[in-house]
Amino acid sequence: MRSCRDITALVSQGMDKKLSLKERLAISLHVMMCSHCRNFQTQSQFISKAAHRYTEQLQKRLDKKS
Repeated sequence: MRSCRDITALVSQGMDKKLSLKERLAISLHVMMCSHCRNFQTQSQFISKAAHRYTEQLQKRLDKKS
């Protein structure tokens, strides 16, 4: 099994690119057993979604000004 350091790195990489099936399975299996990495994954997803929503709203405001 991969270490927490490896899994958090994969979770972070997964925010920027599509991971291989092997990498996604490694994350899934690890987070089933490790609450710390599961929390990291959940928080990373939340931050990513919040950042995307913020940039969308900012773009809408900029479009209205034009």
